[in-house]
Amino acid sequence: MTDFFSGLARLRRGPWEMLATVLIALGVVMLMQPFAMWAYTWSFIVTLVGTVMFIIVSHFPE
Repeated sequence: MTDFFSGLARLRRGPWEMLATVLIALGVVMLMQPFAMWAYTWSFIVTLVGTVMFIIVSHFPE
């Protein structure tokens, strides 16, 4: 866990890509669930942030 946080602090690609992927997956789950309207409302924003974040962090060093 400390390796993950130190990778985030040092702007390394691996931890940031994992975080972006989790955001994309969370946005898709929020989009597909039928129970909470607030989750459906915010799903596009969460997916968009994860996608843009993934594009940006793909240029970070290994």
